[in-house]
Amino acid sequence: MLLMQGTMVNNNQNILNDTLLTQPFSQQDSPLAQCQLVAKVYAGIENAVCVLSDLKANRSYIYAGGAGAALGLQIETEIDSIWEEGLFSRIRPDDLQAKHAMELQFFHMLKDLPNQERYDYYVNSILHMRNAQEEYVPVQHRMFYIRSADNGSVWMALCLYNFPPQQVERTAYFGWIVNSRTGQILVPDQQQINTILSEREKEVLRMIKGGSSSKEIAARFSISVYTVNRHRQNILQKLHVNNSMAACRIADAIHLL
Repeated sequence: MLLMQGTMVNNNQNILNDTLLTQPFSQQDSPLAQCQLVAKVYAGIENAVCVLSDLKANRSYIYAGGAGAALGLQIETEIDSIWEEGLFSRIRPDDLQAKHAMELQFFHMLKDLPNQERYDYYVNSILHMRNAQEEYVPVQHRMFYIRSADNGSVWMALCLYNFPPQQVERTAYFGWIVNSRTGQILVPDQQQINTILSEREKEVLRMIKGGSSSKEIAARFSISVYTVNRHRQNILQKLHVNNSMAACRIADAIHLL
């Protein structure tokens, strides 16, 4: 069971990695210093462990506020990855899997919004992490996209980890999306997610997942290989990935297939 959970966690992390790091970025001045200051301020005033991830550079900056010591995370460091594995290793495996899946759905929800409107939304969740005594305790996790590139790609992400009010005693992961401008709470709409791909694109992707070639897919649906390849390209563009394997992983994670 533990091996299966670990595999599912890694799959969701790989999906997010493929989705976020394969975005196109334009040339523009880096907002890094400004975003680092934001992360440091949050770490100080909220006693949070703050992780600032630069998706363009595939690099993260970690700042530990007062909650860091209680969670065994007395750290302030830079890592060459958007995945803070030292912190992830302290999250309960099934919660980590759910966290990655929620963040993937959040990304797909925001990608069609204008850059400025994206800043109104964030993920808020309760998960469980091992503390300094190696006991699982509830932790509040929030995720914001705080900067987008000029071409619309998500650039800077900020994750905060700190303790929720003591009356919060959930035993399983629970996450939702919040509009901070209105206070509205959103749960990802699976019906909306289902429309990301057309029915024919889903059929093509199912055959790709099963190992079929473009020629075999063309014969199955009585269409040309050119049309199949056009469907393939549309699928990659809609799922924001650069290969069919990543497309299959994303489609599975958000229940498209």
